[in-house]
Amino acid sequence: MQVVFHLGAHSTDEERLIRGLLRARDDLTPRGIIVPGPGRYRPVLRETLVKLRGQPASREVQEVILDAVMDEDRAERLIFGHEFFLCIPHKVVSDGGFYPMAGRKAAALAGIFPEAGTEFFLALRDPATLVPALLSRVDGLGYDGFMGGVDPRALRWAPVVRQIREAAPDCPLTVWCNEDTPLIWPEVLRAVAGVGPEVALDADTDVLATIMTEDGMNRLAAYLASHPPATVALRRKIVSAFLDKFARPEELEMEVALPGWTAELVAEISAGYDADVAEIAAMPGVRFLSP
Repeated sequence: MQVVFHLGAHSTDEERLIRGLLRARDDLTPRGIIVPGPGRYRPVLRETLVKLRGQPASREVQEVILDAVMDEDRAERLIFGHEFFLCIPHKVVSDGGFYPMAGRKAAALAGIFPEAGTEFFLALRDPATLVPALLSRVDGLGYDGFMGGVDPRALRWAPVVRQIREAAPDCPLTVWCNEDTPLIWPEVLRAVAGVGPEVALDADTDVLATIMTEDGMNRLAAYLASHPPATVALRRKIVSAFLDKFARPEELEMEVALPGWTAELVAEISAGYDADVAEIAAMPGVRFLSP
């Protein structure tokens, strides 16, 4: 059995990945790909992780989990997703760094089904826009309380990914940038599901629908129906052209107005992010999805 954990990160796909795969259960389940509803597995996994305290689960514990999260007798691929797997939003930044618990949490997740083939999936997001997004979710902290004096230039993804790889070296990790999601969403969905392009998924346009006008989405759907793209690259080219014309600017642009954050600082944070992305894409054991 393969077990998939979509780790988030926070404020990236906004649950669209799991919801999209849930809509495809009628097609995925006959293939042995089981996508439980979040309400069935999140409390169970949370309680299990607390009880295990980092130790691998016994066969009995694994059977209890499987009985709780699925009705099927057998799964070839079991998919879980939660942006809180690595931590809650309040703890993304601390004295220990950026996502300081990532390695420990990844190792603990891999220990839930220690004999299965565990895979991790993670979307990155530029800290220059991630921090403002997280601040809108952490009531009562404020900027200083959330950052705790940490220099925003120290919020680097490469160390986070290295922690995950070092803590769970036998677990393949697939990574992509949230900024690229509109162009690569169909590939992300299929990578998590473990299926090829021949499997039709209604969720293919879910992300585009959040950033394009309704007219643009209708025109794109009509164009793709009348001109089915022969390759992934051609589909991305078509989508890019429609985005250029029909994207909603308010969904693509984010105002960054935080204490002490000048345009120069934001540019420096984003430059660090770009450097991390290049480093992560070259890391052994990491599959990087890019346009």
